[in-house]
Amino acid sequence: MERTLFEEEHDGLRASFRAWLDKEIVPNYLEWEAAGIVPHDVFVEAGKHGFVGMNLPEEYGGGGTDDFRYNQVIDEEIQMAGVGGAGLGMSLHNDICVPYFLAYCTEEQKQRWMPGIASGELVTAIAMTEPGTGSDLQAIRTSAKKDGNHYVVNGSKTYITNGQNADLVLVVAKTDPDAKPAYKGMSIILVEADREGFKRGRKLDKIGQDAADTSELFFEDVRVPMTNCLGEEGKGFIYLMSQLPQERLSIAIGTQASAQKAFDETVEFTKTRKAFAGMVFDFQNTRFVLADLKTKLQVGWAHLDWAIQRHLKGELTPTEGAAAKLWHTELQWEVMDQCLQLHGGAGYMNEYPIARMWRAARVSRIYGGTNEIMKELIGRSL
Repeated sequence: MERTLFEEEHDGLRASFRAWLDKEIVPNYLEWEAAGIVPHDVFVEAGKHGFVGMNLPEEYGGGGTDDFRYNQVIDEEIQMAGVGGAGLGMSLHNDICVPYFLAYCTEEQKQRWMPGIASGELVTAIAMTEPGTGSDLQAIRTSAKKDGNHYVVNGSKTYITNGQNADLVLVVAKTDPDAKPAYKGMSIILVEADREGFKRGRKLDKIGQDAADTSELFFEDVRVPMTNCLGEEGKGFIYLMSQLPQERLSIAIGTQASAQKAFDETVEFTKTRKAFAGMVFDFQNTRFVLADLKTKLQVGWAHLDWAIQRHLKGELTPTEGAAAKLWHTELQWEVMDQCLQLHGGAGYMNEYPIARMWRAARVSRIYGGTNEIMKELIGRSL
């Protein structure tokens, strides 16, 4: 379908970014999946081309734009190039971590960290989930206790994207464990990876997105200056909630684009795969399944662009963000599963892109808040 959301500058970025992906990323994709990690240098190379930190101010080395459509272009093209499962970590860096620095950094913090974030030399991660705590963030146990003019951070985090590559981690911690209600005692503490007491645990063994360096992180008496507190102490939970609409919109973008990629791969496959003296595509059932998926994808793109326009105006509500995450991730799974089925036995073989995309898609309904939580949030708004 024709989309009217983008302008000439976005189309230019799309062309240059896709060319970079095809030259630098696609040929190495399977190697990185086998290794279980994308090299840190990929972020630096992306930074040289202006593909990270687009939203950071120009005076700190960023692109100087507050137009989220640039992020959207990058998110879509990663999926359409078929390397979404490589876990480039760029969407987390650009869409989820950067907004915290834009919204809550002091001038000193901006000067200290933004240039490296924009150049790709400082890879970022955000550490919320703990071994015993997922969606219920108020139950976190990681602490940041004051000691003179420092915080002493203790605790552990898990399922952290960019965990192995991260140079700078936004750590959600309790600075006041006695606060009532509990969310008022939460803060975001920035921890550099070279701090004594910071340790990376296992690179976790997942069923999909094999090259995403999803990891455990440990904090053992990590001392950081109090100037490493992002924004106001005790406002961490409020900051997290205020950034969730964009995080969930980012997930919706990636899942919609990956669903489209799976559909496109499947149309091509069914038109070239022989069965019973014809092509798989020639069966009415095949065409009907694809027709149904094409229709839903068309609706999905229209809804996604509507949500983007709302976000650009600052009008996308948390409920709308949750609905976008819910709907597009459910669509992604339906498309992936139907497309794998149309591949037959080939669909179960990792040498075919659909198998890797299918595995990578399963987590979309879990991260960023499970889809059950999305339904609960939407239900509360009724």
